[in-house]
Amino acid sequence: MTRTMRTTRTALVTATLAGTLWGLSQGFLAAAQPPAHDATAQAAGPSVSDIEARLDKKQFHDVKVSMDQGTATLTGTVDLYAFKADADKRVRKAKGVTAVRNLIEVGGPTIPDEVLKDKLGEKLEYDQVFYGNAFNAITISVRNGVVTLGGHAFYVFNSKDSALALVSYYPGVKDVQDEIQVDPVSILDNGIRMRVYRAVYGYPTLRRYAIDPGKPIRISVQNGHVGLYGLVDSQMDKDVAFIRANGVPGVFEVKNYLEIAPPSAAKKKN
Repeated sequence: MTRTMRTTRTALVTATLAGTLWGLSQGFLAAAQPPAHDATAQAAGPSVSDIEARLDKKQFHDVKVSMDQGTATLTGTVDLYAFKADADKRVRKAKGVTAVRNLIEVGGPTIPDEVLKDKLGEKLEYDQVFYGNAFNAITISVRNGVVTLGGHAFYVFNSKDSALALVSYYPGVKDVQDEIQVDPVSILDNGIRMRVYRAVYGYPTLRRYAIDPGKPIRISVQNGHVGLYGLVDSQMDKDVAFIRANGVPGVFEVKNYLEIAPPSAAKKKN
């Protein structure tokens, strides 16, 4: 009888101890796991309302946003291409956004490509005329309102960024493609750049191209290779500019992209 009672007591103590240890282990496991609502919130990512708050500006009043697994899709219309690009940048900064599909359309006036090209060309000619404008050789083409900027930009004073901003804020521009190459930063190139400038503009018959700051003979330098761009009045001026630039010490090569202006334009210029 006594032995049976002892056995029963031992079994009860063992069962109680086992239950206590099991309960403690479950408690530790539960404490180690994050709350279920935190995981749900993390999976949900950024809310549409948070992104819309970043677009709470007058220029974005017709823009709509939707989210799908971290990808924000923007739709609607804006008046200028610059607003479309700005909306893209703002949304990309939202926490949790991994990609942006920018389907915003640019409204505003529809301008014929050739007219738009001429207008933008006039603007770019006089952009940064006091900051080395003669060292910028930015080209422009327009197709269905899409503007492509190419050529070369002087690295000083953010010439490339200035040109892109100017075009982006111009009414009628539907999109902007950036193909501008920034001339490399080089002490040697800077020396060549200034020597070519003095050689070209120091020649008596070429000095008149410095009168109009928007229509100079443009000089671009990349690692000792020189490019001449712009309009000149005659084949002689084109040839003289090439000879003068090619005679500068340190120049490896000169490519002469100067174009000869039509007779009417040359006569008007003089």
